[in-house]
Amino acid sequence: MNAMIFAAGLGSRLRPLTDSCPKALIKIDHRSLLEIALLKMSRLKIKKVVVNVHHHAQQIIDFIENYRSDNIEILISDERHQLLDTGGGLLNAAPLFDNGSQILIYNVDVVTNANIEALIQYHNTHQNLATLFVQERKASRYLMFDNNNLLCGWKNPKTGEEKWVSDVVTSKAMGFNGVQVINYELLNLMDAKNAFPIIPVYLQLAEKHRISGWVDNKSDWFDAGTPEKLNNVREFFINCTPEKRQTFL
Repeated sequence: MNAMIFAAGLGSRLRPLTDSCPKALIKIDHRSLLEIALLKMSRLKIKKVVVNVHHHAQQIIDFIENYRSDNIEILISDERHQLLDTGGGLLNAAPLFDNGSQILIYNVDVVTNANIEALIQYHNTHQNLATLFVQERKASRYLMFDNNNLLCGWKNPKTGEEKWVSDVVTSKAMGFNGVQVINYELLNLMDAKNAFPIIPVYLQLAEKHRISGWVDNKSDWFDAGTPEKLNNVREFFINCTPEKRQTFL
């Protein structure tokens, strides 16, 4: 298995912290978000990790060049010319992945102790093209899943906009947690160019391919993408035991 850490974002919601520092290098509990993600990749025994860069790219490149790991190869997917969003970023990184590998995709501002091994096992057992870590939680946008946990739609509760794969009698709304597993085959099914998000691609492919949700409502999950949310994570880490903190790595 290979992995990709999405670390290229502007971190607009974290300003002014990200005016001089990339979001990936913001620290929690004496470790940067990127280091926390890389430690998780190492624990999962993933040998190759691709990190995309754009905003304050050189700082991330310098961090990776100085990051010591004997068991993991870290490659840079350079987006300094243009920020490519999730779909475009993944496609741009395609030549760096091992041909035919599965790819664990991890948003750098996600902090969670979810059982990623179980996510990977679920993906394999159900022979999905893509499997997304989701929870029943409040979100600005929802992914909709049918009774078999297959993606069937998307909703924006603020604007009322909806997109559906097909007619569905019953569906459940889930928040996407920024962690997913895909098969290499997905890279060959994406024909969009330049910058584009990946969720519309999933909605397009879901009619003929298994795009599934892996539901875990019991694990701890944080989005560290705003100052308020970042402070919530930091406070959580300060107040929990060392053993509990270790479960996030």
